[in-house]
Amino acid sequence: MERREEQLGAAGAGAAPALDFTVENVEKALHQLYYDPNIENKNLAQKWLMQAQVSPQAWHFSWQLLQPDKVPEIQYFGASALHIKISRYWSDIPTDQYESLKAQLFTQITRFASGSKIVLTRLCVALASLALSMMPDAWPCAVADMIRLFQAEDSPVDSQGRCLALLELLTVLPEEFQTSRLPQYRKGLVRTSLAVECGAVFPLLEQLLQQPSSPSCVRQKVLKCFSSWVQLEVPLQDCEALIQAAFAALQDSELFDSSVEAIVNAISQPDAQRYVNTLLRLIPLVLGLQEQLRQAVQNGDMETSHGICRIAVALGENHSRALLDQVEHWQSFLALVNMIMFCTGIPGHYPVNETTSSLTLTFWYTLQDDILSFEAEKQAVYQQVYRPVYFQLVDVLLHKAQFPPDEEYGFWSSDEKEQFRIYRVDISDTLMYVYEMLGAELLSNLYDKLGRLLTSSEEPYSWQHTEALLYGFQSIAETIDVNYSDVVPGLIGLIPRISISNVQLADTVMFTIGALSEWLADHPVMINNVLPLVLHALGNPELSVSSVSTLKKICRECKYDLPPYAANIVAVSQDVLMKQIHKTSQCMWLMQALGFLLSALQVEEILKNLHSLISPYIQQLEKLAEEIPNPSNKLAIVHILGLLSNLFTTLDVSHHEDDHEGPELRKLPVPQGPNPVVVVLQQVFQLIQKVLSKWLNDAQVVEAVCAIFEKSVKTLLDDFAPMVPQLCEMLGRMYSTIPQASALDLTRQLVHIFAHEPAHFPPIEALFLLATSVTLTLFQQGPRDHPDIVDSFMQLLAQALKRKPDLFLCERLDVKAVFQCAVLALKFPEAPTVKASCGFFVSSMLTPGPCAPRTRGGGVVSRSCPQGEVGRRWGSRASHLLQTELLPRCGEIESVGKVVQEDGRMLLIAVLEAIGGQASRSLMDCFADILFALNKHCFSLLSVWIKEALQPPGFPSARLSPEQKDTFSQQILRERVNKRRVKEMVKEFTLLCRGLHGTDYTADY
Repeated sequence: MERREEQLGAAGAGAAPALDFTVENVEKALHQLYYDPNIENKNLAQKWLMQAQVSPQAWHFSWQLLQPDKVPEIQYFGASALHIKISRYWSDIPTDQYESLKAQLFTQITRFASGSKIVLTRLCVALASLALSMMPDAWPCAVADMIRLFQAEDSPVDSQGRCLALLELLTVLPEEFQTSRLPQYRKGLVRTSLAVECGAVFPLLEQLLQQPSSPSCVRQKVLKCFSSWVQLEVPLQDCEALIQAAFAALQDSELFDSSVEAIVNAISQPDAQRYVNTLLRLIPLVLGLQEQLRQAVQNGDMETSHGICRIAVALGENHSRALLDQVEHWQSFLALVNMIMFCTGIPGHYPVNETTSSLTLTFWYTLQDDILSFEAEKQAVYQQVYRPVYFQLVDVLLHKAQFPPDEEYGFWSSDEKEQFRIYRVDISDTLMYVYEMLGAELLSNLYDKLGRLLTSSEEPYSWQHTEALLYGFQSIAETIDVNYSDVVPGLIGLIPRISISNVQLADTVMFTIGALSEWLADHPVMINNVLPLVLHALGNPELSVSSVSTLKKICRECKYDLPPYAANIVAVSQDVLMKQIHKTSQCMWLMQALGFLLSALQVEEILKNLHSLISPYIQQLEKLAEEIPNPSNKLAIVHILGLLSNLFTTLDVSHHEDDHEGPELRKLPVPQGPNPVVVVLQQVFQLIQKVLSKWLNDAQVVEAVCAIFEKSVKTLLDDFAPMVPQLCEMLGRMYSTIPQASALDLTRQLVHIFAHEPAHFPPIEALFLLATSVTLTLFQQGPRDHPDIVDSFMQLLAQALKRKPDLFLCERLDVKAVFQCAVLALKFPEAPTVKASCGFFVSSMLTPGPCAPRTRGGGVVSRSCPQGEVGRRWGSRASHLLQTELLPRCGEIESVGKVVQEDGRMLLIAVLEAIGGQASRSLMDCFADILFALNKHCFSLLSVWIKEALQPPGFPSARLSPEQKDTFSQQILRERVNKRRVKEMVKEFTLLCRGLHGTDYTADY
């Protein structure tokens, strides 16, 4: 027990006075962090140590922790604490202590040059941070001084140790600069100073790299140092000698990886394209690696081939435009392109035998873009040179996309198969892109090869070759309009001739047919060539995804031409559904396909097919409704309800989805009489209620029931009207018994579509009031356990205000309670709930009340507001909403304005608390919207509230000064037009509140 208290005492010292940050306590906390098996103790120790690192005492205990008798873990913490103090709290260091701090760090680095490497690195980082803070004024020749001090002969450390320590320091200096928290104006000065210091660094690196006596560890460190410095955008010509030395070092296996990294970083700098002559001199160096590349491929040395490929691609990809412009050197660049082509087609199957070819794909995009960006005359010249190259690329890519032999593929791991699938997707994207350069000739080329392959009787063809060619067609047809291609009819004719004996080939055949579904819609006579293949594939569970998705595409695109095949499609689909061949998601797709199919039939045919299709499921549902609830029959119920909702999602006899396509696509007249979906829903309504009566406390079943009606409402729109009264009644019973978010979401849909119709307003109003009353009761009991319900409720309120503000006129609606609950919801940790609540407030601010303009009689504007004139200038959106929805009822809607006037201060405080740090920074735009709405529509109230709210010290953050709070309030009150500016103000203010203003951590915020 005493031991436990001692541990907690050390770890919890952060809550104690700062004097507890002693060497002894730090060592205890570090021991606890590294060796205590209790995770809570580790977390306490880590939290305390983080506080210790930023404490004033860190300046004292850091040096003591670096003593030689301490273990490396303790020494490392001391070095890290020094770095944090120097990098984050530089302003705390008196200027007269700069030199002594510098000298101490040099001393420690010299001592650790022959000690722990991880501690040495942290000390070097600390000195680098100090140098960056002092440059250029306080330490103008920092790098030259470092080199001079470490080259001094009077050091107790051997020359190799000093050299390695110096190289470590020079390596971390540019890295520290890239991640430093320097202000932007200082960064520019320091960058300029470092660029000058290159003159001291690069000669040293050249000397060490080319010196025969330099040991391998030193040369490797030189290459890493060079790699670090070139990322400061050093002119390429200034480091050409080092690049050439790095190319020479590629022959040394120990230096290979470091050399590759240095060369790639050097030639990948954006500024490098300015030095075209240097780039041209590098091409022969890259081409000179071809023999080494071939040897590596031949010996199966994947690391070497990968590294050489990275170099070739870096040069070609980053500078293709600059090198293409050098017309007189076109042959050398073409040789580089051919070298990259070799890398693309490197022998072996990705990712088992090689991992190099994927590196090259982006290069082909870049080269094509650069060629096509030239003016017409120059482009024609390059097209003549590079079109054959791109045709060769297509052949190479299709070869690389081929599956390995079955016996080999069977031994691949699932991870390797997934990587190969992604690789094929990348190849597919590349082929699609290449079509822009090669055009219709590419399709003809693929068709000719496929035709020769399938019609040749000389030798048997491999299914892999056939599959790859079809995959090429599929890749292009999925994204490119091939409706006018003259080879697609021939392809459709060839597909039935393919001998399908393999799942991968069958999958690609299916996906290719699906990719051509739009073409089939324009050429319906060809549907019968491929539809039997698709229906046959439906019965194979291994082709589940490809066959079902293809049938869905055909039914969606060709539905008006499918009535002759409808009976067969329905029969086959019904058969596979009853046999449960497919997984749940594919069953849902299949029902969507049937919905598309049935939409194009006559109503009588639709009802007939619906009866045969869903009767077995209705019977099964009736049986399940009688059973005692258990997990197995729950899954069956949810599955059946899912099938019905997916069927009704696409079964649209009024062809709403075709409205945007133009009248020519509406090939069938809109039927008269009841909608078939409504007929079916009315027939099964009692059964659904019976199911609900037993499963009302199960969210998944309730959600599945609501999904049927929600998807039907979205698809049918006004055609759903006959169901509105009974659905509102059922939803009311459901929600009052056990509140669920899905019931509120369905209510929101009904409000959106039907609330504006007088005939449907009474049942919707009754449902809205009931849902509001039940939810307010839930808030009284404690809403934190139901963030989904609160989220959906806020969305419902916002929808009601936007779509039908009359819903807020009823005397039975407690607007004040609704307002207060929404304020409470602003404090939820769930981002969607907070966004929905903000949306409600922004909507409510657009609703006129006592502080808004009101009209009398024929429209003469007058104002009556106890707080004075508010909202003098109304934005176009508010004016439009007033004129079209709220103006006729402004005398009755005063309850909203009254609540804003009485409780708006509470809302403002909640918003300021959130901005002050209680809410995620990603939500600040939402809170800014509330401030903007308050300022725009309740200006006089806000001007009083915001001054009162910001008056207490420490609110909304202890980090704010009274001047900062006053500035913020004045900025907000001044900006009533530009919402973007208000969002910028709020973002700036929240950074001040959180102590993050001016840090690199928030640079992109």
